[in-house]
Amino acid sequence: MRTYVAPDFRCDSWENVEHYLKDLTARDWGDKAAFMQWLRDKSELEAVLEEDMAWRYIRMTIDTTDAEKSEAYRFFVTEIQPNLAPYEDRLNKKMMAAPWIAELSKEEAYAIYFRSVQTSLDLFREENIPLETEINTLSQEYGAISGKQTIDYDGKTLTMPQASVYLKNPDETVRKAVYDLITQRREQDRAQLDELFSQLVKLRHQVAVNAGCKDYREYKFKALGRFDYTVEDCLDFHESIETLIVPMVKEMNREQARLLKKPLLKPWDTEVDPLGKAPLKPFETGNELLAGSIDMFRKLDPFFGECLETMDKGGYLDLDSKHGKAPGGYNYPLYESGIPFIFMNAAGAQRDLVTMVHEGGHAVHSFLSRDLELTGFKSLPSEVAELASMSMELITMQEWSRFYDNEDELNRAKKEQLESILKVLPWIATIDAFQHWIYTNPEHTVAERTSAWLALSKRFGTGMVDYEGYEHVKESNWQRQLHLFEVPFYYIEYGIAQLGALGVWRNYRKDKAAALSNYKKALALGYTKSIPEIYAAAGLRFDFSRANMQELAQLIEDELALLRN
Repeated sequence: MRTYVAPDFRCDSWENVEHYLKDLTARDWGDKAAFMQWLRDKSELEAVLEEDMAWRYIRMTIDTTDAEKSEAYRFFVTEIQPNLAPYEDRLNKKMMAAPWIAELSKEEAYAIYFRSVQTSLDLFREENIPLETEINTLSQEYGAISGKQTIDYDGKTLTMPQASVYLKNPDETVRKAVYDLITQRREQDRAQLDELFSQLVKLRHQVAVNAGCKDYREYKFKALGRFDYTVEDCLDFHESIETLIVPMVKEMNREQARLLKKPLLKPWDTEVDPLGKAPLKPFETGNELLAGSIDMFRKLDPFFGECLETMDKGGYLDLDSKHGKAPGGYNYPLYESGIPFIFMNAAGAQRDLVTMVHEGGHAVHSFLSRDLELTGFKSLPSEVAELASMSMELITMQEWSRFYDNEDELNRAKKEQLESILKVLPWIATIDAFQHWIYTNPEHTVAERTSAWLALSKRFGTGMVDYEGYEHVKESNWQRQLHLFEVPFYYIEYGIAQLGALGVWRNYRKDKAAALSNYKKALALGYTKSIPEIYAAAGLRFDFSRANMQELAQLIEDELALLRN
């Protein structure tokens, strides 16, 4: 409930926003109580503005063909955000000059919050405001380009998520035909996406240089608040995946090829069931997916089910894939209402069920942390946010029987899930290593970027997929990764959190009640503790070392052995 911003406030002009910023800038504090009220008022305004922008983004991604919705989002990033940035800097300076900062910093929640504020101050440069506006505008183009990608097959016009379901079809002629259509359609946008990405790299590098950083990697590590690990830790993580996980995935590929009676897989063979079984189809419609997910969440913990029910009643879900919809899936926290929004592209596949419980984990996190005092306490580091979602993928597995009456199909779904964890870790390492190369070599050409991508694909690949005749696909398949365009350097967090999630799952298998209690305690902390402390609250070590990775990979292998028998 608003106590500072007017109930009828509308973010339809800069003047409406500036009124509050001027008040916050000019206000004097007579004592600590007045300063605390100022912090709460500032926090409320931040929540209102962030939620306003969130809804503009959500509506635009639901229908990228609607010019009015795109314009509403563009208005915010070009008219509100650029004007907002100098005020944010002034308010941050005013805040950090307050005489009560040292005293408040004795509380860890405030110490972490003020550390983030100080980082923002250190990185802010007036000359970066128009650059950030241009970056935000260009990033918007990726969803518009991708949202228009469809193919026509078997008398139907299919979105890319709908088309990808056919890549699990037991009939190779179907798989190949659809794969060819998908890749041909994507190839039409390759040059445009290359040019878009080159523009983004150039702008991001300039932002970093303006802020006194040698490159965008240094800038982004500071901006993301990576206080608990370093660039070198990331590079070590890549190496651990290369030496530990890639050989395991190679064995999986080799077995897939053997069962398909092929020396090597073709790119349309990687997702099909090698025994010729039809692809898993746990549901038909988004409504079925939601109903089953509510039931599963309720069985785990009544509160989890209530979260999804609240979202459903309030219209905070858009689940089905449809034409013009941006790709991917997300949970968008809405800090004022305290109810998050789930967006995804469900097409009836097993991976859609996984996406739903993943985003549902994020949603539960939003609900558990929504009553924290300041908006800054709810702004989560990705390593914590993804722990919530990836843990939910694993701890719901036993409840997937809600979607599968047949035990064989349930076991297939679990097997797919565990194998997908092993398969995605090399992809995470590839994408992260690619970004390290991109932003430490900002003057690269498109040809050099392609060469770097191919080298990394070889490093983290298994050599078991034959791309002969499809070399162009291999050269540009990084363009499918939304994060590269919209949220740079946000990707290794998935790998770090995946190890944490496996730890939660291991604990859950030993003691369900204790593991769920610890999970909820950790998520309720928001960002009021350090990342290692939040992991500790969940019953984990913040540890993505080679030794821990090996132990958790063995956990997956042992469970897969049981499911295969």
